Amino acid sequence: MNKQLKEKIMEAFSSVLPITVIVLILSIFLSMPVGTIVMFVGGAALLIVGMGFFTLGADMAMMPMGEGIGAQLTKVKNLPLIIIVTFAMGVVITIAEPDLQVLARQVPAIPSMNLILTVAVGVGVFLVIAILRILFRVKLSILLIVFYAVVFIFAAFTPNTFIPVAFDSGGVTTGPITVPFILAMGLGIASIRSDKDSQDDSFGLVALCSIGPILAVLILGIFYKPSDSLYSALEIPEVHTTRDVVTRFIFQLPHYFNEVALALAAIVVFFIIFQLLSRRFHGRQLGRIAVGFLYTLIGLVLFLTGVNVGFIPVGHLIGSSLGESAFKWLLIPLGMVVGYFIVAAEPAVHVLNKQVEDVSGGAIPQKAMSTGLSIGMSAALGITMLRILSGISLMWILIPGYLAAIVLTFFVPKIFTGIAFDSGGVCSGPMTSTFLLPFAMGATEGVGGNILTDAFGVVAMVAMTPLITIQIMGVIYGKRMKTAAEQTEDIAAPGISDNDKIIEYPEESSDE
Repeated sequence: MNKQLKEKIMEAFSSVLPITVIVLILSIFLSMPVGTIVMFVGGAALLIVGMGFFTLGADMAMMPMGEGIGAQLTKVKNLPLIIIVTFAMGVVITIAEPDLQVLARQVPAIPSMNLILTVAVGVGVFLVIAILRILFRVKLSILLIVFYAVVFIFAAFTPNTFIPVAFDSGGVTTGPITVPFILAMGLGIASIRSDKDSQDDSFGLVALCSIGPILAVLILGIFYKPSDSLYSALEIPEVHTTRDVVTRFIFQLPHYFNEVALALAAIVVFFIIFQLLSRRFHGRQLGRIAVGFLYTLIGLVLFLTGVNVGFIPVGHLIGSSLGESAFKWLLIPLGMVVGYFIVAAEPAVHVLNKQVEDVSGGAIPQKAMSTGLSIGMSAALGITMLRILSGISLMWILIPGYLAAIVLTFFVPKIFTGIAFDSGGVCSGPMTSTFLLPFAMGATEGVGGNILTDAFGVVAMVAMTPLITIQIMGVIYGKRMKTAAEQTEDIAAPGISDNDKIIEYPEESSDE
């Protein structure tokens, strides 16, 4: 086996192992069907292998390709052409995102294609804005303040039952296909600039691309009036034997192969056109990218099959069992524990953490990023379970949460603003839509709540809390750097205490 691939699979194993152990322990106490547990274990195995292939494929293909396209775009002096190409690219990769298709199938009243196209246009428009921000050196925090203010103004005119879906759409669009490409594209554009802020501005594309779908879907909700729509309950397949389990995976494998192949085909076509026009990549680079695409295809097919077949039933059963029990309050601490460990199983999180460490020159290690994201995810699930038990409106959480995140942008090093707002979109990937959302749905059904207003919104919470935790980490990082700088100055000038100040006397005038 390829040494790099083996290392990636072992990393995936260590990431997925904690959440797998938690679910297996819960299955004992909640007396879950053996067939469902076997299906979950099979899904976990596919998830581990799939994540290994995907992360290696992203390193070999998606990252170099995105960085190359970003760098090449900045060399084009024709601004209208840059806008058209960027918009088209945003639309194409969004339509191709499997997570968006999963969400679209679960939203009632609005045809799936209408929702997908609306979200795609939103991403396309805001990808253009994100690119122009880097080129014209506009401060990210200013755009975030303006656009989130617009989002909440439109939310005031959107039916309450549709607001959670709108905010969830902002999270699912930045999934495993979109994130590596957009992150690398930002890095490529920023690399052309030689000023001191170029690396800081390489982050923030995912952040802005997450706003576009929210705003677009809020506007769509105003016209579609989806408040009268009904939600159809999730159907849990019955499996009794290992043959049933294997059959489920074999039956679903071609479906996810078609989805991923279609998604990657759109990006491949776009890349081929780019390569023919620019001739940027050469022999060995093209071969490496081709192998990387193959690894990405294999990885995403295995990953999505594993999480969709194995994780959705378990998530729903755990939530509904606890919601119906006399110990429903356990949903809060359990949600926090699950949230803390499950973020490590998101494939795009590893891509972000690696890029942050590379861009910062190791000053922001992957371990620190992982801890910050885990704390954010834990808080998100705890608050979500509290909402389900109490029926608190999502807006009572989102408005102060985003306000706090915006205020923090004025107190953290610039690079942390982009990283934090990017991480919100990265955390809300396939594990959220295939395990946490069914978990929230099951809990809501168990306590007798409203699926549309209580369960939907978990993705929005997952996308919001890292904005705060990562920026708090940035405040701590900034203070440590300041302290380190002061200590360096003290070492450079030994023997001079605070009381030994150098007094400068004014020079005597020549008249004296």
